[in-house]
Amino acid sequence: MTRCLRRYLRAVSRRDDGAVLVEFALVAPIMVFLLFGLIDFARLGLAQVMTNKATTMAVRMAVVRPAACPNVPQLVNRGLADLQSLGLRNGTACSARTGLCQSSTTVSCTGTLSNPTAAAIWNQISPLMPTGAGPENLRYSYSFDAALNRVGTAYVPVVTVDIVDLTFDFISPLGALADLASGASGSTLGQSFTFSSMSASLPSEDLR
Repeated sequence: MTRCLRRYLRAVSRRDDGAVLVEFALVAPIMVFLLFGLIDFARLGLAQVMTNKATTMAVRMAVVRPAACPNVPQLVNRGLADLQSLGLRNGTACSARTGLCQSSTTVSCTGTLSNPTAAAIWNQISPLMPTGAGPENLRYSYSFDAALNRVGTAYVPVVTVDIVDLTFDFISPLGALADLASGASGSTLGQSFTFSSMSASLPSEDLR
């Protein structure tokens, strides 16, 4: 009896039935996590590159179009009342003398389809932007630079386009997969990612 029991235990100890299934159950969550992680982080990297390209395209369009923001000055006003007594005249560079021109405050606004310039820019760059992005994720700024302007002439601002409040949504349940692979819970991996600040600036151009 004892001899038979020993033989039986030896035979059982040598069996590997189901071992592959157990190994697969242990390894599969990790492999699936790595696969989906590679896919989603590759998407994120591509979205970063394409968004940066879209920012560059947006500012190149903005500098040759009417302002995307209201209340951007049309002309450079003189800061000194009597130019002749100083031997100066309209057309003199603002950088020639301190206070020669009135420094315009920076005008900023977010994009909206109700503005023709912002709408045209968005229609051009929207294929490059991540899913869920909208014209409101672009902020336009028009700032004064004395080196670019002259007294009494058309205002030439520096145009800046910034990416604001833009998020990237992961399509894979990375948090759930990380919890499954680690046996823990509450992972924040795979939650929406907010893009870092991106901006591009150029001096405006008057095609007229």
